[in-house]
Amino acid sequence: MTRQQLFEQIKKKESFLCVGLDTDLQKVPKHLLKNEDPIFEFNKQIIDVTHQYAVAYKPNTAFYEAQGAKGWESLQKTLEYIPKDIFTIADAKRADIGNTSSMYARAFFENMNFDSVTVAPYMGSDSVKPFLEFTRKWVIILAATSNPGGLDFQDIIVGDDGEKLYERVIRKSAEWGNANNTMYVVGATRPEALMGIRRMIPEHFLLIPGVGAQGGDLQTVCKYGMNKHCGLLVNSSRGIIYSDASETFAEAAGNAAHKIQVEMAQILQGL
Repeated sequence: MTRQQLFEQIKKKESFLCVGLDTDLQKVPKHLLKNEDPIFEFNKQIIDVTHQYAVAYKPNTAFYEAQGAKGWESLQKTLEYIPKDIFTIADAKRADIGNTSSMYARAFFENMNFDSVTVAPYMGSDSVKPFLEFTRKWVIILAATSNPGGLDFQDIIVGDDGEKLYERVIRKSAEWGNANNTMYVVGATRPEALMGIRRMIPEHFLLIPGVGAQGGDLQTVCKYGMNKHCGLLVNSSRGIIYSDASETFAEAAGNAAHKIQVEMAQILQGL
């Protein structure tokens, strides 16, 4: 998917919502466990009630890998069920030496046909650039994450001018790609970082996890992180997909997604 196509989806749906499909068999409604593939059945029903509000879906691959070969099958079926005009993110956090990264990229871009994949930049340019060799595909680089342990390293001062490690990562990695094939992960619980990051990369999309169950605030994220084209994909996982554990879970998920979309539409009107 191109940058323009993603913008068009945002305008059409008046939304920049990304729904995280972190599907855990221990949390799905019990009545689904009788299905041959309860993970896919859960995802299918979530997609059915949220696709009109979402511009992206982000399956966290760990939840599928944990189920072995059957989990990978569930992930592929889920990916194929997502409407083709919706942006797909493999939340896999991959990256390794060059030839290994090339294989990771082929797995998610050629074999599974995701639009994007999250990557960890710690090993540097030769671990990220292989992902950037694919046309109309996106690399989403971890920058300032929302987990508490992220502060162990990301905020270390690495420059005489007070530059932090996550800022160095963004500044350097922005040279490897461009705003048409590279995004950055910035946690919603890091609003103090958003303003500075926007100054560094004014045109890039930011993927923002942490709104909802993790305590991030949508209005604050938009105040500091939005650019003139929106430039945000705000992810909600648990706050949508696990909003209800009964047989009416899908209806509750649709209502939760709609509530976020209405707030996003109001924000977008101010652009």
